[in-house]
Amino acid sequence: MAAIMIRQSLASRGIDFSFAYLSAPSRFSLSEGMAPTWTGWLPALEDVSSASSNLKMLAAGLFNSIKVALLAIMFSTIVGVGLGVSRLSTNWLVRNLAFAMGEFVRNTPLLIQLMFWYFAVMLRISPVTDVTNVHKWFVAGQSGVFLPLPRLSEGVGPVTTALAAVAVLFFAVACLRRFPPLWRLALLIAGLCAAGASYASGFQVDLELPVLGRFGATGGLQLSAEMSAILITITINSAAYIAEIVRGAIEGLPKGQWEAAAALGLSRGSTIRDVVLPQVFRIILPSLTNRYIGLTKDTSIGIAIGFPDLFNVGGTVGNQTGRNLETVIIVMVTFLLLSWVISAFTNVVNRRMVLEGAR
Repeated sequence: MAAIMIRQSLASRGIDFSFAYLSAPSRFSLSEGMAPTWTGWLPALEDVSSASSNLKMLAAGLFNSIKVALLAIMFSTIVGVGLGVSRLSTNWLVRNLAFAMGEFVRNTPLLIQLMFWYFAVMLRISPVTDVTNVHKWFVAGQSGVFLPLPRLSEGVGPVTTALAAVAVLFFAVACLRRFPPLWRLALLIAGLCAAGASYASGFQVDLELPVLGRFGATGGLQLSAEMSAILITITINSAAYIAEIVRGAIEGLPKGQWEAAAALGLSRGSTIRDVVLPQVFRIILPSLTNRYIGLTKDTSIGIAIGFPDLFNVGGTVGNQTGRNLETVIIVMVTFLLLSWVISAFTNVVNRRMVLEGAR
């Protein structure tokens, strides 16, 4: 109903409501951006240019947002759990350093943190002609950060790749304790056979290392200065909130859990790893879901330093075509779908963990 009213209101002013502009050439370029495509039977990524359609530009912006969000979710969870456990450390220095870091990060605006990491850190390190090289595994400069990138060797066909995927699947299933030992052993043997067949048919993964040149580094996985700053900002900011979630959940556990572990002779580290954290993750998963959704939406702050995320590219497309309403709707619906995907995935994990805990 609302869409019909909007269409009628625009039509009364001589403005049509259409998404046909998505297929038109964008006529602008991005500082970094790749859109998904297909090369034969394999999905791949291709660079976008001014000749690319507006839809491909939005896809490139979406890919940049998803890339930052996934990395930030992974890193912030690891750092946040570590900080949360450190908040309850028996070491006075570790406990208070974790407390000070969490309080400082949670009580300063995210935009100011982004400005610090971008202008005071990323743009202050060695220039592009004098990059920092750590045995060619980690190369950093003002142009960004370069890391090793695994690639499939040339000539790998679909059958070879399918055998490798089956081997990985068998190995993963064999690690599940829900299957009897004989079934797990059979799956492990089947996985080894599939891996051997894949290797015999030419499956190989090459590691592309960064190459230092006269004007900087090339090759490998490149994270631009803008993406590095956003990733660090969102990771540390979200880790501070996750640390509080973890700390509260640990303190909410009955003290009998600690006393029972101590009676069994477990050290404090073993108690946290084997007794406390498995129970904590069941408690904090709904809160982590909210944090992950908020983290994904925080990627739109990249517009402040020119990172071509979905929100930034959407604004450029809207200004270039005059289709601001349609573009805003696309961006809003896309973020809504991303939030639903994260929520659905964590709900599946949550139901799985509840079922296992009820047995």
